[in-house]
Amino acid sequence: MSLQIFDTLAREKREFLPIEPEKIGLYVCGMTVYDRCHLGHGRVMVAFDAIVRYLKFRGFNVLYVRNITDVDDKIFARAADQSIPFTQLTEQMIESMHNDEVKLGCVQPDQEPRATNNIPSMVELINTLINNGSAYQGTSGDVYFRVDSFPAYGKLNNRNLDDMIAGARVAVVEDKENPADFVLWKQTKEGEESWTSPFGPGRPGWHIECSAMSMNALGNTFDIHGGGPDLKFPHHENEIAQSEAATGCTFANYWMHAGAVRVDEEKMSKSLGNFVTLDELFADHHPEVIRFFLLQSHYRSAIAFSEPALIKAESAYTRLVQCLPKVVSETDPDSMKKFMEYMNDDFNTPRAIALMFDLLNNGSDQAHSTIAFIGNVLGFFSAGREKFLKESQELKAVNSQYSDVDIDELIQQRQAARDERSFDAADAIRDQLSGAGIIIEDSPGKATTWRRR
Repeated sequence: MSLQIFDTLAREKREFLPIEPEKIGLYVCGMTVYDRCHLGHGRVMVAFDAIVRYLKFRGFNVLYVRNITDVDDKIFARAADQSIPFTQLTEQMIESMHNDEVKLGCVQPDQEPRATNNIPSMVELINTLINNGSAYQGTSGDVYFRVDSFPAYGKLNNRNLDDMIAGARVAVVEDKENPADFVLWKQTKEGEESWTSPFGPGRPGWHIECSAMSMNALGNTFDIHGGGPDLKFPHHENEIAQSEAATGCTFANYWMHAGAVRVDEEKMSKSLGNFVTLDELFADHHPEVIRFFLLQSHYRSAIAFSEPALIKAESAYTRLVQCLPKVVSETDPDSMKKFMEYMNDDFNTPRAIALMFDLLNNGSDQAHSTIAFIGNVLGFFSAGREKFLKESQELKAVNSQYSDVDIDELIQQRQAARDERSFDAADAIRDQLSGAGIIIEDSPGKATTWRRR
């Protein structure tokens, strides 16, 4: 059963053929750690975590590398605003990112290189580009990649250079040969951190960081390069140009890009100010629900974020959790074959999840065991049935306007109203509680019970 992956560069699904049989080198561009992770970052984390999990389930030996960008203008500016060393800021944000990752049920990458630990190899790569005529040093001291030296520039985005320049903000610098030339090494500005190099004190540009770190970990050519939707241009386009110009080799054999998380038709991003951080979401929703919400959509498609969509996802996921067996028995071979067919088709998690609900309706022990098995492959059900339900109820209680004591008191008032045949008053209390997510259940001859929605 062959695995098909949509390759952004080829603009079509291609059969996946690894460089080495049963081994996969995967590099994903990680976070620039100047602030807490938002849901868009979580989308990339979860998408590639599910992909890695499935590849391992298929028997591949996966070397998963995801970098940390800890050298950047935004980092220096944020640290200066807070009057702290930039390293203190990045350590705080990396710890926060790892906490988010654990809560989302993501397995930490096999390697997590940091830009600050790989600067010598970046300098070496820049030297190679200067020596072969693909880069030059301007009068300012900055070093630039010469895009005219790489005729294939633009192949990832299938656009010519003029169109890409027109559609993006390209910094106009007097000492550039071409406005599209991009920086490889920046000369130090006053108050900035710097590193020594043959080009003078300074720091690497963003694009050269990922080329050096990915090739250090995986070699000049590796299997899969992934990242978020906003990285295709200019970041990944520039990575291809400088890497292939330096080595003469194909940089990555497959390119994968996760879709954006959208709020009111706009991409969730810090620059637009329309983002919600993961820790904010975890305060109101169980992390397993967030993971389920993200995997309900195909990794390449955009996700429309809203509170009602999260609530709907929670209801659906809870139904799956409630059917989990205490002991997993044999799985249904026909369903497992379908699961693999769906996931082999470019990691189609929505169809895999739909299959889980088909099994839910079946109701047999074998069907429920198959749900548990598939869920485990996708990274669901990590808390288990009882713990998930308990934690979900606790979250609802914390965020509810009514405590358990308040609810019991209102139910007593409702019962008193019913005893006095004041049914309008009793119905008003029911509606009041229902509006707060409290479901009342009356049973003949039994005391009224309640639960949080």
